[in-house]
Formats: sequence, C-alpha cells, structure tokens
Amino acid sequence: MTDILLNSKLGRLLLNYWGIILLIAAWQTWVYCADLNAIVMPSPIDVVIDIFSNLGLYLKNGTLTLVLAVVGLIAGMFVGTAIAAIAWTSRITSGLLVPLGLILSSIPIVALIPILARLLGYDIQTVLAIVVIISFFPAFVFTSAGLNALPPGSSDLFKVFGANPVQRFVFLVLPSAVPSWMIALRLTAPPAVLVAMLAEFLMATPGMGGMFRDSLDDFAMDRAIGTSLIATAVSTAAFLLATYAEGRVKDRWS
Repeated sequence: MTDILLNSKLGRLLLNYWGIILLIAAWQTWVYCADLNAIVMPSPIDVVIDIFSNLGLYLKNGTLTLVLAVVGLIAGMFVGTAIAAIAWTSRITSGLLVPLGLILSSIPIVALIPILARLLGYDIQTVLAIVVIISFFPAFVFTSAGLNALPPGSSDLFKVFGANPVQRFVFLVLPSAVPSWMIALRLTAPPAVLVAMLAEFLMATPGMGGMFRDSLDDFAMDRAIGTSLIATAVSTAAFLLATYAEGRVKDRWS
C-alpha cells in the first residue's frame, strides 16, 4: 500500500514538495489559531481566493513585468556580449571597458533607479534600462571568460590552416564562449524579473511592482502576498527554463 501511494502522482507530489506543503499548513494554522486580522496576515486560502477572483488583474500586470524582464534580459545579454567581444580584441579596450563595467555594476540598484527615472522618466523605459544594466555585467564577465577559454591547441590549428582573425573569432572563439554565456543567462534570468518588479514598485508604474505597491497602500495584504507569490513563481520558472537550456547547450557542446 505504501509503495502504491509513493508511486502515485499524489505520493510523488507529497514527496517532492512536502516542505512547501508543511509551510503552508503551518501558515494556515497560525493565522487560524492566532485569529489574525486579514490586514495583518491573511491566510493562504484568502490569498488563493484573491488570485483566482482577480485573475485578469494578475495576468495583465504579470505579463507586463515578464515582457519587460525578458526584453531587458535579452538586450542586457546582447550588450554584455558585445562589450566582451570588443574587450577581447585588445588589452587597451579591455582596460577601458572592464573598470567601467565594474563601477556601473557596483552601484546599488535602489540608488540607480531614481537617477535613471529622472533622466528617462517614470515609465517602462526606465524599467527596461534597469534590467539591461543588471543583465549586461554577468554576460560580460562570463562571456569574457569563455572567449579566453579555448580548447588546447585549437588556436594554433586555425593558424596552421590559414584562418584570418575574423574567421578565428567567428568559428572558434565565439562558439567556445557559448557554455559560459549560458551560465550568465541562468544566473541573470531570475533577478531580471525581480529587479523589474522593484523598479515598478519604486516608480509606481504598472506591473507586478506597481500592483504590490497599490496593495500595500490599500492594506490589501492578501493581494500583496499573492503578487509576491506570483513574482516568485515566475522568477523560479525563469531559473528552471534557463537551467534546462544550459543543460541542452552543454550536452551539445560537450
């Protein structure tokens, strides 16, 4: 009987996610036993009811945040890769670009958002700019490492066959950086969603961040927690998808 239960879908669900289920049960028990007001702490049931009762609102704001995060991530990865490629061409360009990238990435996002908002406006283009900034540096660092991690003897082999620098870069150097580039994507995808939400929250723009801010202003804690759960789920899904893509790339490149 125990083996049948463990082999069933319900059994596998309990086995894989028992920690989360236990946490939710403890949360529900705490709210019920302490008789907490929903303004202080809603129960999981209240949160689920709010999500499904306002599914359109969650989808609208969640889609906006996700689109901004994806577009900003792609642009940031492209910028980081392009800068890494330029820095690879010579030590002079590397000496100029690496410190600038390091300084820019060292500025706290919370401090950077107000500055960019003043320059670009309190709208979605500032959200995009923030996501691009947090995405480009990991892409730059890991791509730079990959560009310099060539297989032993491969560079000499290309020289023997008379490959020019452009051919060497396109057919040897750039493909060697792809696995490292995928690591940058895996590390950057989850923060891209959360940083987009943070920018929306601080600027009170539409999206999951703006929705979270409005919920706090209205003392709607069930919606605030629901927004947080959806953002966490989207961020986790982004990490899992990036990890899966990284695994497929590694299998092909190995």
